[in-house]
Amino acid sequence: MAIDTKAISKIREITGAGISDCKAALTEAGDDMDKAVEILRKKGAIKAAKKLAEREAKQGVVESYIHANGKVGVLIQVHCETDFVALNQEFKNLVHDLAMQIAGANPLYVKPEDVPEEVIAKEKEIYSEQLKNEGKPENMIERIMTGKIDKYFQEVCLLRQPFIKDDKIIIEDLIKNYIAKLGEKIEVARFCRYQI
Repeated sequence: MAIDTKAISKIREITGAGISDCKAALTEAGDDMDKAVEILRKKGAIKAAKKLAEREAKQGVVESYIHANGKVGVLIQVHCETDFVALNQEFKNLVHDLAMQIAGANPLYVKPEDVPEEVIAKEKEIYSEQLKNEGKPENMIERIMTGKIDKYFQEVCLLRQPFIKDDKIIIEDLIKNYIAKLGEKIEVARFCRYQI
């Protein structure tokens, strides 16, 4: 079966993957573009996970973002491995999008591991009380609680939030896509959000 070159170009534009990878994904997906993108994202995630484990990010940028109304401002520090990528426009666009995400979605932490144990314990206590008041059986409370804590992380942790420009992807996966595209480890070091 012949693969449409326009489809390959479109997938390449979306994912940043190489031509042969795009062609292989389209073939595997039976010409279904959405499925091909999903296949490439999964492969990119595998590459990204390997890069995260093996490399150290010592370069990067600090970006500032002030919302148009002048009442919300963000400073964010994002690391990469080299100055070459730190100066790359795509990397800068990612960092700018992350700053806008923080301004719009107001996360409190970068990742779930940053949430203090006492905060998680307090949330669990509140959820447990709510579930008991709703008459949920004891044996179901723990399972429901796990889902509620995951939902809490989606609200307060930057990496778990749905991307404000495309809510079908979470920030963690957005960053993994850029890792696959730029070929370097990328990590959010910290951020600070100000609001009047």
